[in-house]
Amino acid sequence: MKTVQEINRKILDGNVCVVTVKKMKEIVEELGTEKAAREVDVVTTATFGAMCSSGVFFNFGHADPPIKFRKVWLNDVEAYAGIAAVDAYLGATKLSESNEKYGGAHVIEDLVRGKEVELRAIGYGTDCYPRKEIKTEISLEDVNQAIMVNPRNAYQRYNAATNSSDRLLKTYMGTLLPNFGNVTFAGTGEISPLNNDPEFRTIGIGTRIFLCGAKGYIVGEGTQHSPPYATLMVKGNLKEMKAEYMRAAFFSGYAPTLFVGIGVPIPVLDEDVAKATSIRNSQIETKILDFGVARRNRPVVRWVTYEELVSGKVEINGQEVRTSSLSSFYMAEKIMNDLKKLIEKGEFLLSEPIEKLPKVQEVKPMRQREVVVVKKVMNPAITIRSDTKIEEAAKIIIEKNINHLPVVDDDQKLVGIVTSWDIARAVALELEGSVNKIMTKNVITVYPEDPIEIAASKMERYKISALPVIDTKKRVLGIVTSEDLSRLIAR
Repeated sequence: MKTVQEINRKILDGNVCVVTVKKMKEIVEELGTEKAAREVDVVTTATFGAMCSSGVFFNFGHADPPIKFRKVWLNDVEAYAGIAAVDAYLGATKLSESNEKYGGAHVIEDLVRGKEVELRAIGYGTDCYPRKEIKTEISLEDVNQAIMVNPRNAYQRYNAATNSSDRLLKTYMGTLLPNFGNVTFAGTGEISPLNNDPEFRTIGIGTRIFLCGAKGYIVGEGTQHSPPYATLMVKGNLKEMKAEYMRAAFFSGYAPTLFVGIGVPIPVLDEDVAKATSIRNSQIETKILDFGVARRNRPVVRWVTYEELVSGKVEINGQEVRTSSLSSFYMAEKIMNDLKKLIEKGEFLLSEPIEKLPKVQEVKPMRQREVVVVKKVMNPAITIRSDTKIEEAAKIIIEKNINHLPVVDDDQKLVGIVTSWDIARAVALELEGSVNKIMTKNVITVYPEDPIEIAASKMERYKISALPVIDTKKRVLGIVTSEDLSRLIAR
């Protein structure tokens, strides 16, 4: 048995034994857990990945005459100003109002790199804060405090993502290719902090950590903390951080995000801690979720180990599918080694948690009214075949007073769609023959269990007025139109 205080004395005396968790696994394999616990004092763990739930509290100091922020922007990225006169919280994923690929994460990195950013604010105009607007430039040196407080970082493990649909998806898990074309995953598996202390014996409230190159602290469990998908809420001084340990990024079709580097030292107090730090990727499981289904409870395609994910390929439906990581193992190893050197030089002491993180916690869904799905508003679809004559399709549209005709094959599977506009264009150009010449083959569709919000967003995104409703085998079940949605809203 060892204590944190004893290990700290070793650090100050210069005779502490520190190894990275990668090396620790080799030591345990060679010596066993008992000897490893005697030999090693500290194990360094790390992760480096996109952590959207990150941001910074700023105090900008008072202007002359004073102003109380009603709204405030940094490089056109709005920060939350509902705190105090000149305090604000800038979230990493907040988008710029003038640059669609720039956001809060980029402002944070720019400041750490020593750049000036524009501060623009409007005020209420009160007796004690008479000023109504201000525009100036600030650097990190100019602000009183810049405290990084990240509500949800360092996931213990993370669900992987794939896409069963027939179109490319842009998500917070990166770009997902159609028809199970790829799998993306996050987290550093066997070297990630929480996987090496699953009982939270040494990682808890008050634990000192390495946060983007500075000393930081764990201030509690993170939001959506639900072991074994545990998370951490962390804080640190942005003024002490280094840009090499953070990266602003933009996920196309989603939002900006901040790649955050976190290192956590684990004191080897006894044999149980040594055993926990010997965990391998083959022992860490997670789920591959199907992002092709736009619902809160996405289908589980299969369970998978991090060993499989890290290998570069997994099997789905008998086919090999490529995998790619959204976390940097290279940077995580760099952080582990840098933290190891700081401890060995006596520049980083360990701290004992003052309170443990919860081992069991439920993540509840949002309370909401009934979810209205497409099948409740869709109408029967009148379908035609691809060899149907254009003139015949025109007659059907007129007689049935409709604007859309899904085109199906002999198995009722969707192969295209013809609209009244297509017919009008064909008549104007004096086109003859079958609708195969004029139909749209790349059809945007929905499933019957999709919420109507999904249908509405697709219509808006693709500037269309109807969506065929299909099953998983692409058979046409019905059609939903913008008029159907309008009537629902009116009700």
